[in-house]
Amino acid sequence: MRILAIIAVALVLLGGLVRKVVPERPRIEPEVIAPNQILDFRVLYRENCSGCHGVNGKNGPAPPLGDPTYLALVDDATLRRIAANGVPGTSMPAFAQSAGGMLTDKQIDALVDGIRSHWAVPHALDGLNPPPYSAHGAGDAARGANVYASYCASCHGPNGGGGAKGGSIIAGSCLALTSDQGLRTAVILGRPELGFPDWRNDVPGRPMSAEEVSAVVAWMSAQRPKLPGQPDSQPPQAGASR
Repeated sequence: MRILAIIAVALVLLGGLVRKVVPERPRIEPEVIAPNQILDFRVLYRENCSGCHGVNGKNGPAPPLGDPTYLALVDDATLRRIAANGVPGTSMPAFAQSAGGMLTDKQIDALVDGIRSHWAVPHALDGLNPPPYSAHGAGDAARGANVYASYCASCHGPNGGGGAKGGSIIAGSCLALTSDQGLRTAVILGRPELGFPDWRNDVPGRPMSAEEVSAVVAWMSAQRPKLPGQPDSQPPQAGASR
């Protein structure tokens, strides 16, 4: 019994010695990537874009980047310019470091490439003839009031202040944060995921022409307040511009 006890003590001492001689293998921590080295589109989009444009490019308060029609209308150079430089005077900030943001040029490229590869659909405009993304000249605001009455008033009310099916589209604070291009994009694309029709609105029985889109944008733009945040004056009636 004494021999067994001695052997047991010896094994315990030997075990301790082995642990001292052969240290435990160090724990491998996951590699930490510097923020300016992240090029994974999913991470970049989630951290920088999803709060406004929606988790999957839709259903956010800002224009849906996941709309195939939008991606068929806009080219990569425009997407990159907007992401990098933002849209001054609106709620769209600049993200490129060169414009005061936090993202590198490679990260901006990764965002643009990812938006295109994840959500663009080949031939999305086949058989369609949408108005061009950008306006070719100023629209006629006086004509735009009549266009509004024909295409928009049934949802947004006779003077644009809101109706049974749609909210106000001439609210001063909203217009103050929306560029003319933003208004044009909204008119052309609508928000199908929210039930708002695009330029093919079937209320008058035919799609809006490019000239009608420009005209109604000019009418809405004319309602933009000179002093955002101040009480709006009496909203204009459709059929008359100010």
